Amino acid sequence: MSEIPGDLKFMKSHEWARVEGDGKVTIGISDHAQGLLGDLVYVDLPQVGDRAEAGNACAVVESVKAASDVYSPVSGTITAVNTALADKPETINEDAFGEGWLFVVEIDDPDQLNEMLGPDDYAELLEDEDH
Repeated sequence: MSEIPGDLKFMKSHEWARVEGDGKVTIGISDHAQGLLGDLVYVDLPQVGDRAEAGNACAVVESVKAASDVYSPVSGTITAVNTALADKPETINEDAFGEGWLFVVEIDDPDQLNEMLGPDDYAELLEDEDH
């Protein structure tokens, strides 16, 4: 399993959030999630200007095996989407915590991040799932 970056927060549904400062949060799916899904063939991203609500689906990643909703961990306005994924969804498989990011949200309430799991708690969750 790849290392879990220490600067990320996680949802139990395997989305990650990286606080960028300036009130923006980059969101993607974890390396564990892409591993479960297998080779990704399609990504359906939200539009810039769309509203994201914490806990609601706002993107879909699709593999040859299954389609999976991606939930936003925070509420706010979508300010950027990773349009490169339209042509290369496999970027998520190759670099889930980096170039495979999905979208950026300008967060309404930074306290929402406190409800997410830290890297160590997320690692424990993955260990529990494997047993």
